[in-house]
Amino acid sequence: RGGSARCPAMTVANQITLVRILLIPVFVVFAVYYADSVREGAALDWLRWCAVAAFVVAAASDGIDGWIARRFNQRSALGVVLDPIADKGLLLTAIITLSLYPWPVSLPLWFPVLVIARDVVILVGCGLLKFFTGDVEVRPSVLGKIATALQMAAVAWVLLQIPQERWVVWAAGLFTLLSGLGYIWRGMNAMGGAAKAE
Repeated sequence: RGGSARCPAMTVANQITLVRILLIPVFVVFAVYYADSVREGAALDWLRWCAVAAFVVAAASDGIDGWIARRFNQRSALGVVLDPIADKGLLLTAIITLSLYPWPVSLPLWFPVLVIARDVVILVGCGLLKFFTGDVEVRPSVLGKIATALQMAAVAWVLLQIPQERWVVWAAGLFTLLSGLGYIWRGMNAMGGAAKAE
């Protein structure tokens, strides 16, 4: 939802984005309490389905607020900031929660470490490019988009408790690693190009 704001900052699209952010702790509460019930030997499945519902509604709201912003010209500077925070916050929170508070089928601990490490590398790389070149242009790569889609699939795999589909986690981990390496390669090329220009 980029572009110059020609409407109030708190648009309907931005309100939906805020609801998505508020649903993140709701998801965490249900997910953690379900994990506790499993650990105590009396799994309360309704808690899991409440966590699933919170995650599905939050994920679906991403497409809804984007459509509203485009359809009703509600693009705003606030939306540019809030939308990626909501998206990344939801996905990272789900990955971390489903790893630290294991369900019967859960994400391995290496998975959030890899995802967070890649994001940290991207943030640090952007900072270095900004410092040394004064210009940063971050465009999502194909590998990055595939990695994000597979991360969502891995979260869905846990939410739906499908034990035989562990390949999804390994595929998500592989593409997360490859996309991270791809961003590093692009960053090094950008730094090299800036150095030659000088």
